[in-house]
Amino acid sequence: MKKSFFQLLNTVNKKMLPKLSNKDPNSLSKIEKGILAYRYFVLVNSLD
Repeated sequence: MKKSFFQLLNTVNKKMLPKLSNKDPNSLSKIEKGILAYRYFVLVNSLD
């Protein structure tokens, strides 16, 4: 249940949230860093 929820959430994130992979993490704003951390958290939990 938990894994399938995070997989669904990861699919939604890929379509809705901006991609930040081509930017330097040190130059991101606090909001962009939060989005990056959230996407990472969802990705890690969907892979377990």
